[in-house]
Amino acid sequence: MPRENLNDILVFLAVAREKSFTRAAAKLGVSQSALSHIIRDLEARLGLRLLTRTTRSVSTTEAGEELFQAVAPKIEEIDASLAALSDFRDKPAGVIRITATDHPIDTVIWPKLRKLLHAYPDIKVEVTVDYGLSNIVEDRYDVGVRFGDQVAKDMIAVRISPDIPMTIVGAPSYLANRTVPDTPEDLLDHQCISLRMTTTKALYAWELKKGKRETQARVSGQLTVNTQPQMIRGALEGFGLAFVPEDAVRDHLRKGELVSVLKDWCPTWPGYHVYYPSRRQTSRAFSLVIDALKHRT
Repeated sequence: MPRENLNDILVFLAVAREKSFTRAAAKLGVSQSALSHIIRDLEARLGLRLLTRTTRSVSTTEAGEELFQAVAPKIEEIDASLAALSDFRDKPAGVIRITATDHPIDTVIWPKLRKLLHAYPDIKVEVTVDYGLSNIVEDRYDVGVRFGDQVAKDMIAVRISPDIPMTIVGAPSYLANRTVPDTPEDLLDHQCISLRMTTTKALYAWELKKGKRETQARVSGQLTVNTQPQMIRGALEGFGLAFVPEDAVRDHLRKGELVSVLKDWCPTWPGYHVYYPSRRQTSRAFSLVIDALKHRT
């Protein structure tokens, strides 16, 4: 393919990755009609259909998926090499994209990165709240954040927090006329605030543990949300019990706005870790971000 057609390939990769002409156009800063025209011309030159379009979605054809899988990693390697050139400048620079849930963003990421970003104004950080456990390679994140035992074995993982105690909480007004649960089975008689996972669309089963006994409590109730802050808000307003990190509700517990129950069944999870592919070529900006986030005892 002539070299001048490389931009067309980049446009195709953007549409295939976003699965949307609208989102790809917004990211590239061009009109949707211009993107459609480029893709049609590319398909005509190749004599192949690369994308299947419907009124609701865009997906790759078999040929399009093969092209995407072959070319996307090479483009990412080029991007990483260009980013690494910032090391030759007086000041490290680059954009580091991070995906995590609200809790580690609020309690670990922002508090630790604040000083770094003030010290290095050419380093930019894009943080996305995501409960879907995204594939960071496919979604082009530089790092993800998960509990230590959730990180895939082929990833490099760096601890960024101590272990995380969990707790089940409810408002005194909710518990006033109800029997306090004594076992996980008792949760079936309670209104519980459910968390719906973004990717699977399933409701999260509360993972409880007492000694060597483990159980998954499949709770239900009037309120279902998709972030922990919403769960806490629902518990504060008396809509039921919520299963959340203890430090996220510590102030509410201290003020008596929430009460812990089933304490002996609430586990402590391995601390948060940032993770990234072992083959990733790191820039100085990336290394500075990872070092800033690293947990130090």
